[in-house]
Amino acid sequence: MVVSAAVVLYGLRPALRVLLWVVCGLAAITAFSLLMDVITLTLGQRVDSWASAVNKALAAVGAVLLAATARSDRRPGGTAVREPSAAPRLVQRAAWTGTLAFVPYAAMKLVWASGGTFAGTTGQEMLAASERNGASGIFLALESWGLDPTALLAALGVFLLWGLVRPWGQVFPRWTLFLRGRRVPRWLPLAPALLGAATLAPYGVVGGGYLTLATAGVVTIRRGDFDSSGDALLVGWIGMVAFAVYGIALAIGAYSYWLRTRPACPVSVSPE
Repeated sequence: MVVSAAVVLYGLRPALRVLLWVVCGLAAITAFSLLMDVITLTLGQRVDSWASAVNKALAAVGAVLLAATARSDRRPGGTAVREPSAAPRLVQRAAWTGTLAFVPYAAMKLVWASGGTFAGTTGQEMLAASERNGASGIFLALESWGLDPTALLAALGVFLLWGLVRPWGQVFPRWTLFLRGRRVPRWLPLAPALLGAATLAPYGVVGGGYLTLATAGVVTIRRGDFDSSGDALLVGWIGMVAFAVYGIALAIGAYSYWLRTRPACPVSVSPE
């Protein structure tokens, strides 16, 4: 509030711009794990604290507004609409890396959902653990049908990632029926991409650091619903590697999408 008021009174001076970005970063940190609350609500479950969830949502909105204010005096790049384009090769390789990182995670979840055994735990035991931990009816119903909700969300995440790096993420493709041929609003893929990257990348990196310490024997990992700490460690590594690699790939893809969809300056042709 103080920084915003100072901007109104004195204009967007360099020092105030720096302060805006600092406050924006703090707001983004406050909004951390908002994605987890969104997923929880999507699956019909209750969040741990409504007050905390609302606070995270407001922090996320505040971070966007602060970033927009910090960039408000930037000159617009233009008004011409760019042609749909694919991301550079390195960005697409990052998308492939993020996709492949989710394969072991999705396979593990589908093994349990189909009644198989992984890390010493059967699908029935995982279903019972989910029910014991307060999973919603929607979650349990999908699990009983052999469809793990988190694996489905991983598939949606991969779909979002490729929409950021391929031309069909900028213009609705044929299979979207009435929307086909229309431009995709920039915010439509960028909003979930930024939210996902800001949540999954730090969550996976920090979690990976903790698992590294646990693997080295510096800290002890709780076995939770598994038969041994080794099984819990294996499952943890599969999850954290998937979240970290995918989150970083999502951030790279979102940045590339933002650059490729900026309005272009119209080319003026001088008369001969």
